[in-house]
Amino acid sequence: MAAPKSSLAALTLGAIGVVYGDIGTSVLYAVKEIFGSGRVPFTHANVYGVLSIIFWTLTVIVSLKYVTLVLRADNHGEGGLVAMLALASQSVKDKAPALRKWMLLIGIFGTCLFYGDGVITPAISVLSAVEGLEVVSPHFRKAVIPLTLVILFLLFWVQKRGTAGIGRFFGPVTLVWFFAIAALGVHHITGHPEILRALGPHHALGFIGRQPGTAFIILGAVVLCVTGGEALYADLGHFGKQPIRVAWFSIVMPALTLNYFGQGALLLAEPEAVKNPFFHMAPEPLLPPLVCLATLATVIASQALITGAFSVTKQVIQLDYLPRLQVRHTSARDKGQIYMPFVNWSLFVMIVLAVVLFRSSSNLAAAYGIAVTLDMLITTVLTFFVIRYGWGYPLALCVLATGFFFAIDLAFFSSNLLKLPEGGWFPLLIGGAVFTLMTTWKDGRELLADTLRETAIDLKSFLESVFVSPPTRVPGTAVFLSAQPGIVPNALMHNLKHNKVLHEQNLFVIVRNHELPWVGLGKRLEVEPLGRDCWQVTVHYGFKNDPDLPKALALITGRGIQLNPMTTSYFLSRDIVTPTLGSGLAPWREKLFAQMHHSATGAAEFLNLPSNAVVELGSKVEI
Repeated sequence: MAAPKSSLAALTLGAIGVVYGDIGTSVLYAVKEIFGSGRVPFTHANVYGVLSIIFWTLTVIVSLKYVTLVLRADNHGEGGLVAMLALASQSVKDKAPALRKWMLLIGIFGTCLFYGDGVITPAISVLSAVEGLEVVSPHFRKAVIPLTLVILFLLFWVQKRGTAGIGRFFGPVTLVWFFAIAALGVHHITGHPEILRALGPHHALGFIGRQPGTAFIILGAVVLCVTGGEALYADLGHFGKQPIRVAWFSIVMPALTLNYFGQGALLLAEPEAVKNPFFHMAPEPLLPPLVCLATLATVIASQALITGAFSVTKQVIQLDYLPRLQVRHTSARDKGQIYMPFVNWSLFVMIVLAVVLFRSSSNLAAAYGIAVTLDMLITTVLTFFVIRYGWGYPLALCVLATGFFFAIDLAFFSSNLLKLPEGGWFPLLIGGAVFTLMTTWKDGRELLADTLRETAIDLKSFLESVFVSPPTRVPGTAVFLSAQPGIVPNALMHNLKHNKVLHEQNLFVIVRNHELPWVGLGKRLEVEPLGRDCWQVTVHYGFKNDPDLPKALALITGRGIQLNPMTTSYFLSRDIVTPTLGSGLAPWREKLFAQMHHSATGAAEFLNLPSNAVVELGSKVEI
């Protein structure tokens, strides 16, 4: 059923602010980098050819691939590479188990690349906006980097306060930005209306035919025009398909096209404007307010990416590819409003490093592209498995549809590989480091589970032996958390050994996270009676759910269990991991895993347990 008009309008406005901030600010640097590189001879035919390539890149990659095809691959209403990975994984789960393992690795690597992109995009966006001051006056050149760093610091510092207050301005400000860039484009197009002929694909094909080598090289700069295009899919769960599509076709795509073609018209009239064509579009009196508006637009675009980094990290933690990190909810009404201190300041440090290391948007443009085009490739590959095995479409149709986009993505990725020595290594290094952390954590968790399983005692047999000569039963309920079903939690063993008591009611709880975005309350709990007021309880969460164990266990009332929060205690095992020489992971990975395990946020905080009702009992585990 279609959304009400008022709701659609509000969601569309929100999508303009959050989804399209990055791609909306790409006009600041895309044309500048294509012509500023000096690789494209400055002729009328080349200007027409480049503009045509930009237009058809937007059309094919954004309009056809993401807006038309990929948005259809929603995972219970959720989007993004994590959701796509879960969907593709579930699609081949019963058909190709070996393929599923490799698919998970590829998808997780794609997710890691998001962090590399997450460093470059805010840095290049804010820096390119502040560089507009150089057009106002060359005297501002020395202030560009310090001012950029101040703006970025303020942006990251304000994250702890949440974005609920300023978020309502994202849509209106970005809408003003799109109207402004469209107006600038129209202003110059009216002087050279013949530039609109570049809408024809024959200009792009002609440019490629005349200069295939140059065309291949400049694809590395052309990709800048789709900066943030993958956010279309990532924000599906926040806005829905229709608002994202309406925003793109009615506002964003027309505004971008008008501005790019306006820049082309300006270059035909004033070739010297190639140094910074976007800011040279504005009449001199309007330059300062345009720089301010551009800076505000890039800050909003960066904010959306930071919020996305929090969300993606939380999802990856739920899928058990990263240790638990501190998550603070910054809004009482919206659970999606979260703040993760470690992620926030780690991202800030890397962005500062990028700004100081590369020092200009042109240098940063050399670093941008490899991560995002590789992500586009991975998205296309995962889409094939979704539409083939998940939706059951004919093989020929699936190969034709995804093969077309794969060839285009591969061309862009291959071109961007040329940037590797110039800075493309930087986002790959970040993505590779995060991938190493994620795979080490995943493999370490599996090794730890195997170690605990080898020394585990069967829970049912243990309880039978305990009740042969039962210990003293004390009032209240004990909740023992366990990593595996059917085994005795270490906390229970230590409690019996040191305290020599057993509570009247005992719940042995296992928390399970699934490759689904949401698990509803109706499927939250599985309860198995063990006799003598003991139960095994499995709690299910999706990777978008907020874990809250007391709230989940409250659903158990009425199943023969009376749970009183005031008399309930939570017993946790705090395992201290000790690396040992053996057949496990490489020694350096075992040490890394042990450190990550030690630094992880406690289960009590992550599961939202009341601090005055938690008992932690430590144990040493050798892996």
